[in-house]
Amino acid sequence: MSMIQADRLTFSYPGSPDPVFQDACFQIDTDWRLGLVGRNGRGKTTLLRLLMGEYPCEGSLVSSVPFDYFPCPVPDQERLTAEVLEDLCPEAESWRFPKELSLLGVEEEALWRPFSTLSNGERTKVLLAALFLREGRFPLIDEPTNHLDAHGRELVSAYLRRQRGFILVSHDRRFLDGCVDHILALNRSDIQVQAGSYSSWRENFDRVQQFEEAKNERLQKDVRRLQKAARRTSVWSDRVETSKTGAYDKGFVGHKSAKMVKRAKSLEARQEKALEEKQGLLQNRETVEALKLSPLTHHAKRLASCGELTLWYGDRRVCGPLSFSLEQGERAALEGRNGSGKSSLLKLLLGQDIRREGKLFLASGLRISYVPQDTTFLRGTLGDFILERGIDESLFKAILRKLGFSREQFGRNLEDYSGGQKKKALIAASLCEQAHLYIWDEPLNFVDIDSRLQIEALLRDFAPTMIFVEHDRAFQEAVATRVIPL
Repeated sequence: MSMIQADRLTFSYPGSPDPVFQDACFQIDTDWRLGLVGRNGRGKTTLLRLLMGEYPCEGSLVSSVPFDYFPCPVPDQERLTAEVLEDLCPEAESWRFPKELSLLGVEEEALWRPFSTLSNGERTKVLLAALFLREGRFPLIDEPTNHLDAHGRELVSAYLRRQRGFILVSHDRRFLDGCVDHILALNRSDIQVQAGSYSSWRENFDRVQQFEEAKNERLQKDVRRLQKAARRTSVWSDRVETSKTGAYDKGFVGHKSAKMVKRAKSLEARQEKALEEKQGLLQNRETVEALKLSPLTHHAKRLASCGELTLWYGDRRVCGPLSFSLEQGERAALEGRNGSGKSSLLKLLLGQDIRREGKLFLASGLRISYVPQDTTFLRGTLGDFILERGIDESLFKAILRKLGFSREQFGRNLEDYSGGQKKKALIAASLCEQAHLYIWDEPLNFVDIDSRLQIEALLRDFAPTMIFVEHDRAFQEAVATRVIPL
């Protein structure tokens, strides 16, 4: 058993006025399967980089084990996958490669294909296998689910349950519950370590917040009552003082005045104590504001349909024959494994030139808002992006603020945003657009759990017509009115 200990850990990025960590302290066991959670920008990936020794920091960050990071770079992706694994795991015997990949649902033939020809999901699994084939190092796993379909996530979750110790960053609630036994939460004001699943940690966290909210409300009432009593006592004391006239007093009025002063001091002390106690509450409460959306109503009940539709990529059939219809108010989730044609179908609905057979119908005058899976095209300033999309700047920035952006982040270029921040920018832009149909392709990659819950509530409350791809099971079950299998 080894420990990883942080003592008064302090770190800021150059030029940033706000520290990512300030006097942070925690201790974790390397035997734990640890889930690392927190809102976007809270410092999850930064902490992994600090453990890797990539950034200088103040305080201490001590461990007796060397670290290994996922995803690791593959310089030459044209080499065979077997050769890539040999380079990444020089001490592992070659017979272990197909065995390890089989646990992740990857066929042995993938070893004899160039790494570049593997799907994103297959690459993720190969690099995860390499991570655990390099023995003697402690794995740091940064968001492995982003390119995995639902089935792939189940396989990887089961694979990680077999492992002994790691730190895992993920925003998929079901995935975390399936493979971790401890949670390290980067909260607003502190760092919390708790044994158990993500759901058990969340339940405990919410229970504490509810208790503190009730206590805060009670203290607010107490403070108002004490303030009122103090004002009343002050008035009484003044009246008593004015009644001290001549020989009539004989000390009685003075004694009464002293009692009033004593009571006033007591009320003041109680008030200060209540205010002090109140200040210590709700330090970790996330400010999660409700989002809004203004979907358009189309004159047609049916917005899209297809009959015996087959999609092709070159000479390879990727999807179909498929038949379905989408009516106003429906939120349809496309479900299928990686490579089953989900993104191709969405692009076809957007009017892109996709080779197809069969019938496709789209209602006339249909206005569509699209959130793509890819974010690599995002460049330049936020102002440039706003002009390009033709969206309302005030509304757009207000939505970003509700999604956890600070005003300081508005001045940064889009290419410098984190993966989650880029996704939030695309989602916020879509929410600014009035549309009959919203098409979202894996919108939640890198997006934190609190923001996912915000978006879930938005889509349930405003009920836009949607067709989307999202492998987060909890999100899909909360949002989708129907599932279209591919």
